[in-house]
Order: sequence, then C-alpha cells, then structure tokens
Amino acid sequence: MSESTSKAEEAVLIQSVPMPAGSVKVRGYDFNEGLDYDRLLGSFLSSGFQATNFGLAVEEVNKMRQWRLSDEPVAEDEDEELKSIEARSKVKSTIFLGYTSNMASCGVRETIRYLCQHKMVDVVVATAGGVEEDFIKCLAPTYIGSNGFDLDGKTLRKQGLNRIGNMLVPNENYCRFEEWLMPILDKMLDEQLATGEPWTPSKFIKRLGLEINNPESIYYWCAKNDIPVFSPALTDGSIGDMLFFHSYKRTGLVLDLVGDIREINMKAMKARHTGAIIIGGGVVKHHIMNANLMRNGCDHAVLINTGQEYDGSDSGAKPDEAISWGKIKMNVTPIKIYAEATIVFPLLVAQTFAKDGPREKV
Repeated sequence: MSESTSKAEEAVLIQSVPMPAGSVKVRGYDFNEGLDYDRLLGSFLSSGFQATNFGLAVEEVNKMRQWRLSDEPVAEDEDEELKSIEARSKVKSTIFLGYTSNMASCGVRETIRYLCQHKMVDVVVATAGGVEEDFIKCLAPTYIGSNGFDLDGKTLRKQGLNRIGNMLVPNENYCRFEEWLMPILDKMLDEQLATGEPWTPSKFIKRLGLEINNPESIYYWCAKNDIPVFSPALTDGSIGDMLFFHSYKRTGLVLDLVGDIREINMKAMKARHTGAIIIGGGVVKHHIMNANLMRNGCDHAVLINTGQEYDGSDSGAKPDEAISWGKIKMNVTPIKIYAEATIVFPLLVAQTFAKDGPREKV
C-alpha cells in the first residue's frame, strides 16, 4: 500500500471511541413478528429521528403522571398533614395542557375532550378559537374539503364557506353560534350588574361549558370537573366578534384579565410538581411557561409543533431556551417532537393516559 493510500485509509477509518454504557441500538419494528400496535409504537424509541423523540415524550408524560409527593423526602418545614406516606401519595403532579385553535377545529378535539372528561389534566390553556370551535361543533359540524388544501379561497368566499387547512366551516355555523351566545351574554351582563363582580375569561368559559350542556364538548367536562380553562386572548376570534356586536346593544360586560393571571400563576406556585404538555406555540405555550416561571420552572415538559428556531418565534424555540428564562427547571429533560399534532398527539395519548383507561367512572 502506498503512503498516500495509507493516509487516505487512516483518514477514512479513524479509530472509534467506545459507545457509552447503555447506548440504545437503532432498531425499528419487525412486521414479521405480527401486527401489535403497542409494540409498534414502543419501537419508536429506538427508531431514530422524530420517532425517538416521540418515545422520549411517552416516557416524560408517564413520569409527570406517575409522580407523587411520596417520591420526595419530607422537608423539615413540611405541613403536619403531609408527613405521612399515605397523605403524600395522594399529592400528584399538576398537569397543564395547552393547545392552539386548530386542535379544536380538527379531530384532536375528541382526544382533548377525553383527557378533560376523565380528569387526566388539571389546567387547560387555549386560544379563542380553541374555545369557540368546540362550542360551534356542538351546534353544527365541520367538514373535510373534497380537494384538500387546494380549495380556491375566492370561490369559497362566494359560497359562504370558511377554510381551515383542508377543512370547511359553513358561515351558517357562526350564525348558530351567535344565536346561542347572545342571550347568554345578556344573562351574564345582568348577573354582573347585580353582583358588581366582573367576569374573568376562565369564569366566562366555565359558564359557556355549563350552558352548552353537551358531553361532546371539551368545556362541558372542564366545567363539570372543575378544570380551569385560561384564554388570555379570548377576544381574538368569533367570541370577540360577538362581544363586539353585543357591546353596541348593551354596554358594560367586563372580562377581567388580571383575575385570571393571578389564578393561573397561583395554580403553578402552589403546585408541588408540574408538567406541561403543549401543542403548538404562541400564547398558549408562553402562558403556561410563564406561569411556571413563578415556581422557578416546570418539572416536565413535552412540546409538539413544527416550528423552527431560526426566526426566534415562540413555537420554534427549543425547550432549552425556556430553561434560560427559568420556565423549565435546569435539571429536567424536556422533549420537543417536531411533528404535525393530528398524527402525533392521539398516539401519544394512546401510549400514556389512555393505556391505563379512565381512573374513575363519569
């Protein structure tokens, strides 16, 4: 072998260092072993790329679900009633669930409803659309567009059809929403004037959840199970339109944002342990993260979105950026799945919350 060839071989075949103990070997699912969906999804952890991130997210969600105060040593200044193992085993992690409006528009709504129906999450943060689309679906359906994402906007406008990705919402749905909501706004204003107490967005949403009285609704179950729903941008949608129109018929209805920021921050501050599951970014992601800043960060975090970090957006920010702000604790292992949530989130719930089934009958 020539000297030049020897140098080339040396450059190409550089000596490898030993892999760390416990390194996971890459291996996907072998369909020769039959079709087992649980094992298939379990194999994602060793498949690489976003499949591995999915597997890590399953582990992280299960950690936040399984945590109990009894896992921690008793502090010297612990309350007397929380010093026994039995009492400490009943203190669970406070789980924050956040999602953008498109998740209520699409079929992920039913997955979210399941979690709230069975008290599997403790705090919900949604956008205005994430609230109103749930109620609107109780009044009239949303449809899949026959031509997918290629439907012509000008034609749809003339037909009175609104496009959300590859889904269609007839204008008639919003007319029904207005007919349903306006009398409720009148009653809420009457109650506010009688008591002198303004509404907060969370109380507003709870009232609508009780009024809809439909078990298909996310917010019906949130109201029934006393799960607070925070929506700091509640006016950014059809609800805002209705509030605008109503204000010209009867003035005076007030939504108190300060009351809600106090409540969500106190939820985080009083929690002994917190987990965050956030679909999408923007308001819902930041609202949950900022509340957890008040306790020096959440203990577990799973983020699902397709955002990239190069534009400095909230959606694109990696979990490590939140650590720099104190919104996620420094010693934890947050996971971000770079994926489209309609595929990933139901599978994540299937491998975690739904795997054990409902904790109690409802």
